[in-house]
Amino acid sequence: MTAVAWILVVVAMGVGLGAGLWAGRANGRSRATGNTLVPARTRQLLAVFPAGAVVIRRDRRSAYCNNAALALGVARPDGALHPELARLAEIAWNHNEVIEEDIEVQRGVLASSRTLQARVAVVDDELVLALIADRTEQQAAEQMRRNFAINVSHELKTPVGAIQLLAESVEAGADDPDMVLAFTKKLRKEAKRLSTLIQEIIEITRLQSDAAVMDAAPVRLGHVVEEAVEGTATAASARTISVTTDIKEDVTILGNEELLVMAVRNLLENAIQYSDPGKRIIVSAEVDGEVASVSVVDQGIGIAPAETERIFERFYRVDPARSRETGGTGLGLSIVKHIALRHDGKVEVWSTPGVGSTFTLKLPVSGQEEDHE
Repeated sequence: MTAVAWILVVVAMGVGLGAGLWAGRANGRSRATGNTLVPARTRQLLAVFPAGAVVIRRDRRSAYCNNAALALGVARPDGALHPELARLAEIAWNHNEVIEEDIEVQRGVLASSRTLQARVAVVDDELVLALIADRTEQQAAEQMRRNFAINVSHELKTPVGAIQLLAESVEAGADDPDMVLAFTKKLRKEAKRLSTLIQEIIEITRLQSDAAVMDAAPVRLGHVVEEAVEGTATAASARTISVTTDIKEDVTILGNEELLVMAVRNLLENAIQYSDPGKRIIVSAEVDGEVASVSVVDQGIGIAPAETERIFERFYRVDPARSRETGGTGLGLSIVKHIALRHDGKVEVWSTPGVGSTFTLKLPVSGQEEDHE
C-alpha cells in the first residue's frame, strides 16, 4: 500500500470514527462503554480491513482491534497492546500528527521477528487509530534485490577485467603471432563466459518476476531428458564423461518445455563441471503416484553437508576455482530451483564428498494422457 493510500485510509477511517463517536455519544449513552467508544458500524468497517487496525484509548489499551491486528501480534483480545504501538500512540497525541514508523514484533514459540509498518493518527483527545502492515517479506525482497545487484556487479567485474587485460596484452604483442593466438583464445573464452553470465542473469530475473507468465502445455518427460542430454553432449565428450539415460516410465508433465529442458540441462552441466574426466553420469526418470522425478546422478567431487543448503543460492559455488576454470556462473542451480517452483515442484540433492551427488527434480504429473508419435 502506498503512502498516499495509507493517508486516504487514515482520513476516511478518522472521519468514520468521528461520526460514529458523535452518534454513539449522542444516542447511546446508556450503552456499555466499549460499544459507544467504537460503534458497531465502525467495527464492521475495520473488521474487513486487510491491514491490522487498532483503536487505542488514552490508557494505552485497545478499544477495538481487528483479526489482522491480533494475527500480527500488536494487540490482544483483552485490550493489551504491544509496547511499541502504545509508544507511537503517545507520540501521536503529544504532537497531534500522523506518526509512521517500523516496529519489530516477536511472534510464536520460536520468537520469529517480523517488521511491521505502523501509521498512527489522532482521532480525538481520547482515541487514536493505528493501521499496521507486515513489511517482513517486502524488506526481505528489497534486501535480496540489493544483494543481487551487488553480486551481479562483482561477478561482471571478473570477465570484463580479464577481457580488458587480454585486449591490452594482444595490443602489446601485436608483432608476435603466437602470443596473439594464445591471448585471442583466452579472450574468446572470457567473452563466452560473460555472455553466459548475462544470459543467466536475464533468465533468473525473468523467472523471479511476478509479471512473468509461463506458457504451459503437455510435455513428455522423456523428450525433456533427451533434449537436455543432446544439448550437453559436446561438453561431456570434451571431458570424456559418459552420459546414459534410464527412462523407467515416460509421462506427461504440464509445463513449459523450454524451461524444463533448461532445468535438466543445468543439472547435467553442473554434474559434468564437477566430475573428473572418465567418470559416468546417469539421468533417470520415473513416476511415483502423482509425482514425476528426473534424477541426475554423478560420480563427482560431492558436496559437504554444510553446503547442501546453500548450493541453490545465486552465485554460490562449491569449488570457485573449478567454476572459474570451466566458466561456471554460480546461477545454474538457482535457475533450476526457480523453474521447479514455477511448475509447482521442487529440487532435492543428496551428496557425499568424494562419492558424488544426486540432484532430483520433482514435478506434478499432469494427469492428461496424450498420444505422441
